[in-house]
This record gives sequence, C-alpha cells and structure tokens, in this order.
Amino acid sequence: MSDNHLVYSTSTGRIDQVKPERELEAKLFKDGFIRIERQTKGRKGKGVMLIIGINPKDHDLKKLAKTIKGKMGQGGAVKESIIEVQGDDREKLKAILESLKFKVKIAGG
Repeated sequence: MSDNHLVYSTSTGRIDQVKPERELEAKLFKDGFIRIERQTKGRKGKGVMLIIGINPKDHDLKKLAKTIKGKMGQGGAVKESIIEVQGDDREKLKAILESLKFKVKIAGG
C-alpha cells in the first residue's frame, strides 16, 4: 500500500481527488467513410444497426443519435463512440446519414 491517497482530513473534511477525463477512442477509417453494420450477437436474435467511424471530437454523438432515432422512428443508444439503432433498415439509415452530409458505406452481410 505505497499509494497513500488522503481521503478525509479532520481539519478540512472530505477531500475529492480530481480524476483525469479519459478520451473517447473512436474507430475511424482512412477513406473518410462511416460504416453501417448489422449485429445480432448477444442480443437474443434482435438486430441492431451500428454506426461506426464518426469522430466524437467533430460531432456531438448524442445529438446525432437523437436526430437519427427520431427520423427512423426507432430506439437506440450511444456506447463507446458507436451509435446503435434498433431494427434492420440499413438503406433508410444510409439515406438519412447522407442527407446529414456523411459519406456512408454499408458493411457486412
């Protein structure tokens, strides 16, 4: 126990340690395209579309996900710089992303 971190002091009370914010690492592609993948693994057969390759420094992923989910009429989430959208209508999702000025490729089978 060589790491002595003071947590509480009787003279000042609780001492909060400043934790450094971790940067989000996104999988970015060299060709500048974002990918739409379909995944069912670990979801009891329910399909989800994964939007991969959007730089979180350039775009607010939560706002973008909210816009996409609203236009698609489906649910979804943002997890580790990947936007998940429920369902399997990749062509409609591609059209929505292209209308938002993204270059899109459909990946996988």
